[in-house]
Amino acid sequence: MIRPHLNRRLTLEAEARTTDGAGGFVSVWQALGTVWASLEVGPVREVAGGERVEAVQPVKVTVRAAPEGDPARPDRGKRFREGGRAYRVQAVQARDPRGLYLTCQCTEEDGA
Repeated sequence: MIRPHLNRRLTLEAEARTTDGAGGFVSVWQALGTVWASLEVGPVREVAGGERVEAVQPVKVTVRAAPEGDPARPDRGKRFREGGRAYRVQAVQARDPRGLYLTCQCTEEDGA
């Protein structure tokens, strides 16, 4: 197995809901920690959504694995942040048979 070149420092974030004081809630992102990762950007594809077509940028993020149940382990619904860019995790899988690295299929969020 060729080890990935983890040369990007990303912040792993989880979404949390807090009350807005008017009976509703507001979503906020809380940092869980920083990870070193490699990023591979895929080709932009168009996805139809209702009455509009949206451009989706897939991004593959590879990180060192964290144990199951550890808050530092990425999973669906969390996101990675790098400056003003955010990558929402869609799926996670082991990259190698020993489970040393995880590959996260992500999409870059607009206006994150």
